[in-house]
Amino acid sequence: MSKDSETKSRATSSRAEDVAAELEMEILRAGLPAGSRLGLRTDLISRFEVSPGVMNEALRLLRDRELINVKPGPSGGVFTADQPPGVRLGALDLWFQGLTIPPLEIFESRTLLEEMFNNLALQKSTPDDHDEIERGLQMLTASANDPRRFFEANVEFHRAIARSTGVTVLIGIYDSLVTVLLGALVRAAWASGYEETVDHNVRVHGQILEAIRNKDRKRLEIATRLHRVDMISLAQPEKSPVTRIGSRSAAKDDSAAG
Repeated sequence: MSKDSETKSRATSSRAEDVAAELEMEILRAGLPAGSRLGLRTDLISRFEVSPGVMNEALRLLRDRELINVKPGPSGGVFTADQPPGVRLGALDLWFQGLTIPPLEIFESRTLLEEMFNNLALQKSTPDDHDEIERGLQMLTASANDPRRFFEANVEFHRAIARSTGVTVLIGIYDSLVTVLLGALVRAAWASGYEETVDHNVRVHGQILEAIRNKDRKRLEIATRLHRVDMISLAQPEKSPVTRIGSRSAAKDDSAAG
């Protein structure tokens, strides 16, 4: 292959990846059901102002990711496939594949375990544990511009709190949950205007650490409430696990009152 052909091939591939990424985000963000028509291939070529070769490569990438189906014929075109299930944590959007349990249910269990570990860490953690949790907080701060790394750092922060409790059986369950989530994560992205939400989220994690370090139960209760609020997506609260936990708690209270 000549140098010019090689350069052209790389440019085509790069542009195709850009188009595929834009369409992928559009499909996932819009929550389009399977079978939604995105248009004819020619429509997409005109829309993105690319060559047929670039569009063919973009569509191949999306087929490989199992996000679209391409059907021939007069009533054909480009259609959405089944989407990977997603979760919204504040300004963070996460999508997963290959899970046998809905990710929201896994996140609910994770959240409940984390809040229990926070309270146990208040009693059991040592200064060495606090240093380990601090390292998780530093990772969180350093990852604010990378959504996947931010989620991974969030896991490490809470994992350090879990380990500080010494409750090995529950720590094992927690490790299993987060290992499954990290292994099934196929995409992470920020919602628009995420910066302020992320800054606040990092500060709240810092407040959780300081409450544990100072064995300040009242401060931990406040930080835990703030942490729950931070996890709720304003755009799609029904995709945030804490709203489901809250609604179940409210139903339980209503039942008890009746």
